[in-house]
Amino acid sequence: MNLKVYLKPFVVSLFLLLISGSIQSQNKVADAAKKPTGLSVELIREPRFTSIVDSQPEFGWIVPQDAIEQKAFQILVSTDKKKIEDNFGDVWDSGKVSDGNSVNIEFGGAPLKPETTYFWKVRIWDSIGVPTEYSEPQQFKTGVFGEKLTSHNWFQIERIRPVTFRKLKDGSYFADFGNDAFGTLELIYSAKVVETLTIRLGEKLLDGRIDTNPGGTIRFSENQLQVEPGKLKYQIQLVPDQRNTGAAAVALPDSFPVLTPFRYAEIECSSDLNAGDLTQVAYFNYFDNNTSSFSSSDTILNQVWEMCKYSQKATSFAGVYVDGDRERIPYEADAYLNQLSHYSVDNEYAIARRTIEYFMDYPTWPTEWQLHVALLFYQDYMYTGNTELIKKYYELLKHKTLMELEVERGLISTKSPKLNGAFMAKLGFADTTQRVRDIVDWPPAQKDTGWKLPKNWQQGERDGFEFMPVNIVINSFYFRNMEIMAEFARLLNKKDEEREFRKKAKRAKRAINKKLWVEGGGYYRDGTGTDHGSIHANMLPLAFGIVPDDYKPKVAAYIKTRGMGCSVYGAQFLLEAVYNAGEADYALELMTATHDRSWYNMIKVGSTIAMEAWDMKYKPNSDWNHAWGAAPANIVPRYLWGIQPKKPGFAEVEIYPQMSDLKYSSIKVPTIKGIIEASYERINPTVQQFQIMVPANMTARFIIELSLKSRTVLNGDEIPSKRTLLLHPGKNEITISEIR
Repeated sequence: MNLKVYLKPFVVSLFLLLISGSIQSQNKVADAAKKPTGLSVELIREPRFTSIVDSQPEFGWIVPQDAIEQKAFQILVSTDKKKIEDNFGDVWDSGKVSDGNSVNIEFGGAPLKPETTYFWKVRIWDSIGVPTEYSEPQQFKTGVFGEKLTSHNWFQIERIRPVTFRKLKDGSYFADFGNDAFGTLELIYSAKVVETLTIRLGEKLLDGRIDTNPGGTIRFSENQLQVEPGKLKYQIQLVPDQRNTGAAAVALPDSFPVLTPFRYAEIECSSDLNAGDLTQVAYFNYFDNNTSSFSSSDTILNQVWEMCKYSQKATSFAGVYVDGDRERIPYEADAYLNQLSHYSVDNEYAIARRTIEYFMDYPTWPTEWQLHVALLFYQDYMYTGNTELIKKYYELLKHKTLMELEVERGLISTKSPKLNGAFMAKLGFADTTQRVRDIVDWPPAQKDTGWKLPKNWQQGERDGFEFMPVNIVINSFYFRNMEIMAEFARLLNKKDEEREFRKKAKRAKRAINKKLWVEGGGYYRDGTGTDHGSIHANMLPLAFGIVPDDYKPKVAAYIKTRGMGCSVYGAQFLLEAVYNAGEADYALELMTATHDRSWYNMIKVGSTIAMEAWDMKYKPNSDWNHAWGAAPANIVPRYLWGIQPKKPGFAEVEIYPQMSDLKYSSIKVPTIKGIIEASYERINPTVQQFQIMVPANMTARFIIELSLKSRTVLNGDEIPSKRTLLLHPGKNEITISEIR
């Protein structure tokens, strides 16, 4: 027997085993080099700059991309920086916890102390059970614990230089800072003698100069600044506006100066100035501009999206969502549109959550605005996965659904005798003599405002809506509220209430389709007792999933006959409706229109923040800084690209692009688990290519409309063509070809 013959396979096997072990060892070292990033406390990414008001805060992090999936985690919390650097959690050591959740992990130690600084870090075990390194430590400080759940994110102050600066013919100086922002002006000026400078700030130009009479609530101010030799740096002292700094307005921090929105400055002075002497000191809530982006083959759409994105940042200065500069008051509908867009362009959640808590104490009067509150709760739940607000406010939220005002089986009405002082108190109104009133859209008709509007625009933004005792608009919201409350009851294990809410939702849907559908006309009526069908009466049932499939083409066709027959607020639901009906071409047409009822019109007239109305002639007291007019900021990622959370907290995302005739597009969408990046190109009329980068610890369902004959290639492999593809974390390349 030749011993070498037997030893050879053994030696080879041993050699391969040693190599394999070496490779595995190297892989483990490489795996250990990964670490979680994007740490947050109470959903706040940089908590060291603010105060945490929850004694048992919740932690979150982003799982490293190479880890693919989290199998377990370990959190350490300490009051000592050295201890946390030495991986010692003297306040809390969670130990290894077998859990895939990387967000909303509640502190598990003894309640934290108020006004105390802490440090924390986390490590995870990845998809093959290998532990990562610990993250870099993060510092946070607790504040005073109270009744509210939501901690305030921190404010950013940006110092912005002019993008254009010139000396005017009259000897004064003109500066354009590029964007409208809430702030004040700083000036470096070397005075030869004591003198008084005249400084004008404004949002609007007229013939190349600041418009001193801009109309509506477009801002202009003229300020006097005394300067003297020996002093160089000045900040102007603005005069407070009584309306937006009074008791009803949201108060700004005491450390803030008086703020006004402005883009332009003009200075009358005797000495020379240059661009470096002027600074726009702009105030914002925390905002990370790098978390989102969008571009496409349509240059108008790109401009519209950028303006709408910036609107979220620019109007955040108050720390809660406000209606604009005229009042600086939170309104529920404004806040809902603001929330959708803010969550779509930045992973900052505190401002929306603080606004939700604000509404539980300070409701506003429109009926539909009360019905937006459950929508606010629901979107926060889907985008963050957090349930604390739902648990705390569930009982109070029931009242805001207005289900107690049911007058017919399945339908509610503000004509109900139950709309009394006791019910208003349940809604949170201190003045119980008030009553909620149906609004449908805003502004109302000329006869109700006294404004001199265009002759062909007497109906305001309600498309001639006829108010009836049972109103389809409030009942569409009511149906959606019942669906949401059923889900919340399920979360809280209230099975009987879940069943009851589901019954109410079914009854409302059945009643709307039975009593408010005009069979011969192919549209929904405004309410019982009329056959008038406004755009609102049709877009809201379609947006909220009330319309049966066989009605959808008729309703969509009817909506398309009305044009942009609603306000900038109503446009949110109009666009949702047409996308839900598969009318992507029409949706894109609306978003890229250039007439005076379009987003491009806002840019064309000179605003850099979304306006309160399509044009000043449609609402003469409008402002130029109203985030409720920025719907494309969320419609583009949520509907054109179709990127929405399928499961709470983006455990699963749905991607259902409806690109219409765009030739190419790319997008970055922030989520609580990391940024989704995607690109699209139509190679030719029969071939589409997508690249989707899915963050770790997330799965994606990619939906595409396919023809009967098509070929689908996923990551180089041809797969059976089907409407839904399951995408895994990492890069996914999809090519879809129509076979002709």
